[in-house]
Amino acid sequence: MADVLLRDVVKRYGPVEVVKQLSLSIADGEFLVLVGSSGCGKSTTLRMVAGLEHPDAGDVVIGDRRVNDVAPKDRDIAMVFQNYALYPHLSVYDNIGFSLSLRKAPRAEVQQRVTRAADMLGLGALLQRKPKELSGGQRQRVALARALVREPQVFLMDEPLSNLDAQLRGQTRTEIKRLHQQIRTTVIYVTHDQVEAMTMGDRIAVMRGGVIVQLDTPKQIYRKPNCVFVAGFIGSPSMNFLSAGVSKRDEANWTLTVEGQSIALGMHPAGVLADWAGDRVLLGIRPESLILPDRRRHDRVAELRTGVEVVEPAGSRTYLHLKVGTQPVIAEVETLAVSSLVSGDQLTLLIDLDELHLFDPASEGAIYHADPTTACLGV
Repeated sequence: MADVLLRDVVKRYGPVEVVKQLSLSIADGEFLVLVGSSGCGKSTTLRMVAGLEHPDAGDVVIGDRRVNDVAPKDRDIAMVFQNYALYPHLSVYDNIGFSLSLRKAPRAEVQQRVTRAADMLGLGALLQRKPKELSGGQRQRVALARALVREPQVFLMDEPLSNLDAQLRGQTRTEIKRLHQQIRTTVIYVTHDQVEAMTMGDRIAVMRGGVIVQLDTPKQIYRKPNCVFVAGFIGSPSMNFLSAGVSKRDEANWTLTVEGQSIALGMHPAGVLADWAGDRVLLGIRPESLILPDRRRHDRVAELRTGVEVVEPAGSRTYLHLKVGTQPVIAEVETLAVSSLVSGDQLTLLIDLDELHLFDPASEGAIYHADPTTACLGV
């Protein structure tokens, strides 16, 4: 196992700088996820660690060795790709043990390591099959096993679940997480899927435009996103944003006005909002923080009148697509509680004031976050 260090790494394609002085330290044994939309530089960053791309500036360090000029095969890493990259003419056993055979490892060692990896991933009964005889999920597990037998210092995974259907993605996601808990080898995992990032990573690096926008644990990134982009990208459905005016009635009472509706915040954000009186902010509300009146958990709430546009059942939960004046919002509520609701209905919801967020509409940076554990506010 080894830690990985990227120090002021830059990658250009012609005049376009796709990775911009990126610095990142990944601890030995950590599962780090690089997440972001297409074109943000996450796969290019991974490929520079793998040696498939050469940085135009900066250093890539694996363990205690600078590897900028080290060939991929000599970096002691194993990579799992999106498209499996299995040899169709070889059996599962031979695919898994291919790298060991290239090294001319003893036959007994190859058998031991292949069998161990296959058993860890539930492939023991499939070792004599060819890839064409496997499902997509089984092929991806073979690719994982092939990487596992190498016993590398670092695993690099580039969107390995993208070609699987929803059920197989969930199953394989769990298998990868369980595997990491067993072997505790450093993993750098690239995905555009924020659900994968939230459920798998010890830490998440959210990337945008070739830079890391926020780096933290999944819990902290969800509870305290540092900007509008992260707040909207992490979470499904994504956070609602409403333009709101800020006013102060007295030192103990601050109010937000959204489409003519007043939301009394009380005194908690007084210090934070002192410079915002008379200006506008972006009010951020997670869909689950919009509560039906009979489901209130405490008294720190404010009413929000909405009009129902679309009712979208999703099993035990239902997503309500609503309008507050001209501004759209989504609420996530219990299905049984809204079984008679239809498009065109008027609905009053409660905003949980312990779970709201405020952002600067110009810079899109966070102003403050409510803290549900202490019922106070602060970034």
